[in-house]
Amino acid sequence: MAPVEVVRTYLEMADPSELRPAASPDPRARVERMEGCVPSFYRHLYAEVGRRYHWTDRLSWTDDEVRNHLADPSVSVHLLTWAGTSAGYFELKRHEDGSVEIAYFGLLPEYLGRGLGKYLATEAARAAFSLGARRVWLHTCTLDDPAALPNYLARGFRPYRRETYEAELTPRG
Repeated sequence: MAPVEVVRTYLEMADPSELRPAASPDPRARVERMEGCVPSFYRHLYAEVGRRYHWTDRLSWTDDEVRNHLADPSVSVHLLTWAGTSAGYFELKRHEDGSVEIAYFGLLPEYLGRGLGKYLATEAARAAFSLGARRVWLHTCTLDDPAALPNYLARGFRPYRRETYEAELTPRG
């Protein structure tokens, strides 16, 4: 497959007051920090949420690599459920500069288009600031869902850098 040009946009929020929250579209939606997440479930979330967006960097991780990652005190994983069923997740990563990165974020395919992404982005920013973040940041790219960037902008994130790169894409399966 020929390389594809990708634009990556970095966004940030410097203060919780900048958040433009979106309420849950459904009272059955809940977000909770996962404690003791097992590698198979983490891998399932990563693979299923990221499949359509060509997430591949963690697919080859061994169970030990996943366990070590999840044991890192600077990493937390938060699960979105809808009526008790897994619907999406986000992963936060605290950095030495006092910032918190929303490192991974997304919904399982069956839950796209229901307004849950707005709610999940709100909860991700809130969770990041609750960790004492001086700045919350993330990046998205043109391989991500077309609603991702507009959602982040609508929540109050501001772009601060863009870069273009070429990616070799593997067929989606």
